[in-house]
Amino acid sequence: MAQATTLAPSTPRVGLTTHPWVRFGVRRLGRLLVSLWVLVTASFLMIHLIPGDPVRAALGPTAPASLVTARRAEMGLDDPLPVQYWHYLQHLFTGDLGTSLVSQLPVSQIVSQRLPATLQLALLAFLVAIAVAVPMGVVMGVLTRRGHGRRTELAFTTTSVILGIVPDFLIGVGLVYVFGVNLGWLPVAGNGSPDAYVLPVLSLAIGPAAILSRIVRVEMVSVLQADFIRTARAKRLPSRTVYLSHALPNALTASLTLGGLILSAMVAGTVLVENVFAWPGLGSTIVSSILNKDYQVVQAVVIVYGVGVLLVNTAVDVALALLDPRSTIRED
Repeated sequence: MAQATTLAPSTPRVGLTTHPWVRFGVRRLGRLLVSLWVLVTASFLMIHLIPGDPVRAALGPTAPASLVTARRAEMGLDDPLPVQYWHYLQHLFTGDLGTSLVSQLPVSQIVSQRLPATLQLALLAFLVAIAVAVPMGVVMGVLTRRGHGRRTELAFTTTSVILGIVPDFLIGVGLVYVFGVNLGWLPVAGNGSPDAYVLPVLSLAIGPAAILSRIVRVEMVSVLQADFIRTARAKRLPSRTVYLSHALPNALTASLTLGGLILSAMVAGTVLVENVFAWPGLGSTIVSSILNKDYQVVQAVVIVYGVGVLLVNTAVDVALALLDPRSTIRED
């Protein structure tokens, strides 16, 4: 007697292209590439939207017409616009950012010399802002939970709002006046010594630290009212364990997006702060290039700043997906 065989139901195979992480990566990469294309196109059009002849503006009104004509031909500005755009893309992919109209140095050399100082300033300010904002926000969240500490909450909120809305360069001017001019404790220009980093780093870090600490406090107060925190308290866990191991990670997950935006803002904020402290970075370079009408350098610095902001935002998206993959991947 033949024995009936029961076939097990086949499980559908998940293809590589349908895997949620693959879809997430493809979409984020697509957004990054589109944003890069918009950035590059905008930087290309910038020199063509400026009224007048950029070469004449850079060389000055007394420059000979033959020199202006030769420089325009050298830069390819006499070619049709689509041809110029294609050559511009080709040069970017090969790392050729052009030549400065003023110094006649390769723009890539100028950028490579100035970029490290800007990165140091922005990263140090970001680390200082995080080191101050996270503990401050956690402490304020614990002190003001469940409606306690109304006066403390009011004082903290008022102070953080005021510090958060004051522009970075104004904070820098105030720090220079107090600690550089009046007290003479710290240098106010250059980056030749370790103490020269103090004032520009604080100028960039104070405002973002105030904003981020306020967000961390709000998230901490919300997390402390969650059910899993009540369960942890019911288990009579130590307060340090409840706050640091259970509440803090959940509060920081919600604050990570703002942290990435703050880092992006810090990179852009270096433009004005560097000029306050005569910092030898890209910020002071782009301002001097604008004043000297050195548009090749301006184009390159705009691209560098834009790429930096885009990479930071992409890194934040990836970090959020790793910390909370279920909600992030599902929303994507």
